[in-house]
Parts: sequence; structure tokens; C-alpha cells
Amino acid sequence: MTNTGTWLSESAIEALAKRIARPVVLVGMMGVGKSTVGRKLAGLLHLPFVDADEEIEKAAHMSVSEIFEKHGEAEFRDGERRVIGRLVNRGPAVIATGGGAFCNAETRALVLAEGIAVWLDCDTATLVERVGRKDTRPLLRNGDPAEILTRLKAEREPFYSQAPIHVMSEAGPHSQTVQRILQGIDRWL
Repeated sequence: MTNTGTWLSESAIEALAKRIARPVVLVGMMGVGKSTVGRKLAGLLHLPFVDADEEIEKAAHMSVSEIFEKHGEAEFRDGERRVIGRLVNRGPAVIATGGGAFCNAETRALVLAEGIAVWLDCDTATLVERVGRKDTRPLLRNGDPAEILTRLKAEREPFYSQAPIHVMSEAGPHSQTVQRILQGIDRWL
């Protein structure tokens, strides 16, 4: 689904919100803006916002980085799948997932069956600029972030592309990305 169309009015957004009976699940690469855009989207739709990584940290009583260090990526992904399953089953909300969550076959199947999956996408240069500001990304600690992000993006796009709604998150106001998501949801419903 592409990013075209006119912006939805406040009344159109209110009408759309009433049609949403399942969670809106944002998937895509780290740094694409799932949490930032998700909070704004949730506010407009009058839905709760949940960051899956924050929920994982609460459940594990440690940071994502600590989970990776102590238990490895496989155990993190297993816990991530369980937490996202619990979140999706709570009903309508906006959920921001971790970058690799939708690559897990079980997690992806659950999100596609029970949620409205939205792939937030952007170019690699923008990702590098956004994630280069923090040292909290476990997958970027051992190498050149641009190289790692380019590789991860290529590996993950076949999974992300299974989301029925595809929205580009470009430089500029987040409200533009939010409007594109709203338009995508409106067409999908």
C-alpha cells in the first residue's frame, strides 16, 4: 500500500478510530520511528500506546541490552514473542515492536492474524543518522552501524513486506508519517 491521498480530517480520524477493533502493530527497522510515531498515532486514535521493548524489560527486570548479553538473541526473541502475543490479545492499542520481532515466524503470524500490521520504512542513511545518536542498540555494538543496518534491512525486508500496510517514514514532521498510517489503515479496513 502506498503513501498517497489527502490528509484525514479530525472527524474522519474519529470515525476511523471507531472502526479499529484490533491492535495497530508497527513493525520495521530500529530507528524508523515506531515508538515516536506510535505515540502520536495512539493519541489521535484515543488508544493506549505500548512499546513492546519496554514491556519486555518490565517482564525480565532488565534492559534489552542486558537480556542480549546474559541470555543471547534467541532467548530474547522467545520472550519478545510471548510479550507481543500478550499485548496483541489485549485488544485495540498501538504497539511498537522491536526491529527483529516481525522476523520471527510465530510472532509475524500472530500479528498478521490478530492485528493491523503497519511496516514503517525509511532509507538506510536516515536510519544510520537516527540510531547513531545512542549506544543502546545491541545489534550495532560490534561493527560499522551503516554496514550492519544495510545488511539487517536487506535481511528483514522480505518479512516486513508481508505487512499489508507499508508507510515511508521520511525526514520531516512525524505528523506526515502518522497521516500516511491513518490513510493506510483506512484503506485496509
